[in-house]
Amino acid sequence: MQNYLLVFRSDMETTQLQITPEQMQAMMTPWQTWMAEMSATGNLVSPGHRLMREGKVVKPGNVVTDGPFVELKESVGGYTVIKAASLDAATELAKGCPIFQVGGTVEVREMIMGM
Repeated sequence: MQNYLLVFRSDMETTQLQITPEQMQAMMTPWQTWMAEMSATGNLVSPGHRLMREGKVVKPGNVVTDGPFVELKESVGGYTVIKAASLDAATELAKGCPIFQVGGTVEVREMIMGM
């Protein structure tokens, strides 16, 4: 089994500014269910973590800009680490992600361990 990073991307500006606290709570239920299912099957390595919208980007020459990646419409909203037998198996697990309900995407990347 290998570890895979699932990177969650969505149009955070549109998604988060147009929902009520009650809607946000309702959106969390499918995430909790999905994570619990992966935990029960032994695929969850690290639970999901949301990221704040604000951040900084450090570029060569110690240039610091507000970020992250303000020129992109989609931004990274969170991530989790899972384990699976292959990239295809990890991709199948990612297909159950609730982020698709808000038009988001999941990037699946194998992690190189021990470096």
